[in-house]
Amino acid sequence: MDVTIYHNPACGTSRNTLAMIRNAGIEPTVIAYLETPPTRERLVRMIGDAGLTVRGAIREKGTPYAELGLDDPDLSDDQLLDAMLAHPILINRPFVVTPMGTRLARPSERVLDILPETHTGAFAKEDGEEVLDVEGKRIV
Repeated sequence: MDVTIYHNPACGTSRNTLAMIRNAGIEPTVIAYLETPPTRERLVRMIGDAGLTVRGAIREKGTPYAELGLDDPDLSDDQLLDAMLAHPILINRPFVVTPMGTRLARPSERVLDILPETHTGAFAKEDGEEVLDVEGKRIV
């Protein structure tokens, strides 16, 4: 299965998401989006395919969001996209694209909605929270 993750290795949610993809037996294409941001067209497509608004795809915490005045409700989607592309840290993460759909995997287990049920056993997040049981089934 062709899976792409827009990944930040410094982010626990992104690391957990990548580990869940691999737990499904899939080695994804990993794009370090801080170094290689998506094109504007690709970013717009991912946001739309994930069912988000542009504003809903912006990361505020640990970014220059406030300093750039991005909380201004009068800013257009184009202005927000310009800021996201100029400062990729503003792109919320991780975005995952598969043939089954696109998700902003926050929380990380949202990625399970767009992966086949091919998990190789139990999975727990870095903090110990169990996500999959020993049979690879989602714990609700």
